Amino acid sequence: MRFRSTGYTPLMLLAQTCALLGFACYAVVLTPLQEEWHLSNLQSGLIASAFFFGYMLAVPVATALTDRVDARKVYLFGGICASAGLLGMSFFAYNFWTAILFMALNGAGLAGTYMPGLKILSDRIQSGELTRHIAFYTAFFGIGTGFSYLCSGWILNAMGWHYVFGLIAFGPLAAFLIVLFFIPPLEHEKWTGPLQIRLRDLFPIDKWRLVLQDKKAAGFIFGYTAHTLELFASRSWIVAFFAFCVASSGESFFLAITTLAGVINFFGVPASILGNEIALRIGRQKWVCIVMLTSAILGIALASSTGHSWWLILTLAVAHAIFIMADSATLTAGLVISAQENIKGAAMGLHSLMGFGGGLLGPAIFGFVLDIAGSRSNASAWVWAYAAIVIWGVLFVLYERRSGWVEKIRS
Repeated sequence: MRFRSTGYTPLMLLAQTCALLGFACYAVVLTPLQEEWHLSNLQSGLIASAFFFGYMLAVPVATALTDRVDARKVYLFGGICASAGLLGMSFFAYNFWTAILFMALNGAGLAGTYMPGLKILSDRIQSGELTRHIAFYTAFFGIGTGFSYLCSGWILNAMGWHYVFGLIAFGPLAAFLIVLFFIPPLEHEKWTGPLQIRLRDLFPIDKWRLVLQDKKAAGFIFGYTAHTLELFASRSWIVAFFAFCVASSGESFFLAITTLAGVINFFGVPASILGNEIALRIGRQKWVCIVMLTSAILGIALASSTGHSWWLILTLAVAHAIFIMADSATLTAGLVISAQENIKGAAMGLHSLMGFGGGLLGPAIFGFVLDIAGSRSNASAWVWAYAAIVIWGVLFVLYERRSGWVEKIRS
């Protein structure tokens, strides 16, 4: 079946949604696993971080391959890896170390689908405003993660945590089938010689140096790192935070906390798309700075709302989710547009590597601060934990405004 070039976007959005269904499985089962395996908050955070560690290990290979072969091939392999990691968590994980292994494999699978999926689009879309396709693709990260919370929560309540990972493994498999049967290969292979991946291809330091010498591109990459640190830490711990809010207030939410976490994630989708449209009008760099400062304020306010009524907590949680995601598409689209054409692949690889490096650090930092500030049962510990992840966006804004990223460069 053949589609017009712009017709590939809905298919890739559907595939990405399926591929991301395993994203929040661990966040949903964090509390029961912590009790069953007797994990500290730091250990719980490190298991969440292992997902992003696997992503970071695999993304250099994945992005290097997309410069040589059709990204469709990389995507197919990534879907299989993600399913294997989820099945491993379901059938073989029984403690901290085994969970680290299979969560890393799941993260490696995401590395084979997320940026390669974006490359599938950029290689096939020849007309129209590419940044809008990119905005929709990045915004649908929230759709996939939102459904991940919802489906994982429903399965957990009905069957238990083993089934969460086992059934959700069909998500990445569905993404594999969508791309296999509905996305045709490129008409001409990018690389006709022998396929050799050398260390300098995986870590193209010279190209990365050129990328970072471009102040505009470098700003988007560092901004994306601060953005993902806050985003993934918040998403990894939001269910546990809601559980603490219910316990401390004595007032039950009107929906299951996993369902609420999923619904809140959906607000990030229009926020990311509309945020990109606002950025096109007022300037990408200016918008990023506004969003990051607002998100930091809302994060601290949310953490301070424990013990209050559920409507206040949910209002702040939705507002925080909106502003976390409001610059997501802007940061990625800004990097794609600003990077030089001959090093665009390397720039996207560095962008993804550093961004998910933030994702690696965020959940562990959050858990570590929870431990040293008084554990999950202490309200002030949650404030300190949220402060530890939102501060990076504030520091980024202060540094980049001083360096002239906003004032001296026109979007």
